[in-house]
Amino acid sequence: MTGEVQTGKVDFLPMRRILWSAVALLLLLSAALGRESAPADHHQVVGRVLLALVIILIGAKLGGELFERFHQPAVLGELIVGMLIGNLSLLGFHGLDFLKNEELIALLAEIGVILLLFEVGLESNLSEMRQVGLTSFLVAMVGIMAPFFLGWGVAALFLPEEHRLAHVYVGAVLCATSVGITARVLRDLGKIATPEARIILGAAVIDDVLGLLVLAVVSGIIRAANQGEADVPIGELLWIIAKSVGFLALALWVGQHLSPRLFRLASKLRVHGMLLVTSVSFCFLLAYLAGVFGLATIVGAFAAGLLLDRVHYQDFLDRGEHPLEDALHPVMTLLVPIFFVLMGIRVDLASFAQKGILGFAFALTAVAILGKQACGLAVRDRRLNRLAIGLGMVPRGEVGLIVAGIGMTLVLGGEPVVTPAVFSATVIMVMVTTLVAPPLLKWALMRRETPVPAAG
Repeated sequence: MTGEVQTGKVDFLPMRRILWSAVALLLLLSAALGRESAPADHHQVVGRVLLALVIILIGAKLGGELFERFHQPAVLGELIVGMLIGNLSLLGFHGLDFLKNEELIALLAEIGVILLLFEVGLESNLSEMRQVGLTSFLVAMVGIMAPFFLGWGVAALFLPEEHRLAHVYVGAVLCATSVGITARVLRDLGKIATPEARIILGAAVIDDVLGLLVLAVVSGIIRAANQGEADVPIGELLWIIAKSVGFLALALWVGQHLSPRLFRLASKLRVHGMLLVTSVSFCFLLAYLAGVFGLATIVGAFAAGLLLDRVHYQDFLDRGEHPLEDALHPVMTLLVPIFFVLMGIRVDLASFAQKGILGFAFALTAVAILGKQACGLAVRDRRLNRLAIGLGMVPRGEVGLIVAGIGMTLVLGGEPVVTPAVFSATVIMVMVTTLVAPPLLKWALMRRETPVPAAG
């Protein structure tokens, strides 16, 4: 027993000291920010933002470390840290309130999101999407439709005073699936090569594409309605759908022919880091073009990642450049946590005191789980583990937060489509689905160990 206690001290004492030291540093920096008056010039603005970034980045790593020690995604720790920072005003400290609306922090967070969706696209593969078969496509379709309509209905029930397009947008938020979390669980269990895993991962990739198209269409309808039209004409609706689908299809078609030539030309330049610069520039260009088409920039970023294949930049690898995923990693490590901490900062815990918001958060979480669980009904082969397939689609993770965050920037009748209270409920839903899905998926997979033949 003594040996076990000593081992525990050896393991956790350094971590405890690091935590206390970091918390003390964060408190000192927060106090410094709190004492500053309104910034008078550019240098004071920059200084305040730099101190804020120190707090955000250190806090993100502390939260991520804590949650990873309990075998949970680091993103949950980043969200919790953000929620603590953003609600210090409840304790009477208002020195960090400016972070909720600081444009420079929001800009860095948005760049982080664009790169995150670029990375998600890189991890997807068009040829693999074509090979997953009808089952994965049907699972993805049910995984979009069921949560969409359930979320719409729950929002209409709990938020009758909100515009009906706000209810529709809540449904769009529930369409997302976090393929990264499910893939990690499947890999840890050694189940990544099973028929269920192939269906889940294939459906999750298709789900991302369809979910982004739903986001583009719903956002376009909201922007059209915000121009004064009470009901969007059917012609306008069809144009929005055609524009969304057309951009993605055109980007994929043109990109497949353009990107190999672009990277072959860039490889003629021998300066170090050209692969990273070319890839990120390609990502930003498609994100910009998506914005020109009236779509979310993340749609273009995802398309850019989906287009790039290792064979396109093999010349860079042959001369000793790091693989693109490795080159992106330091930039992602710096920028992506800013987004998740900022999402946590924008959670207004006081909003849960409003009548019905806690009930809405609970109902939203319930239909988010049930909606994805319906995916199992689309599996025709009864020998497959339908329960595991449905549970594998449950985690919302980063994509759900991104869609909800975009909703806070969309305005309808002078008010944000996603209000702070609705956003707070959405964050709770994302956190719960991300927490409960891994253990439930492990249970569903381990309860049936007998191998089954691959689906046709």
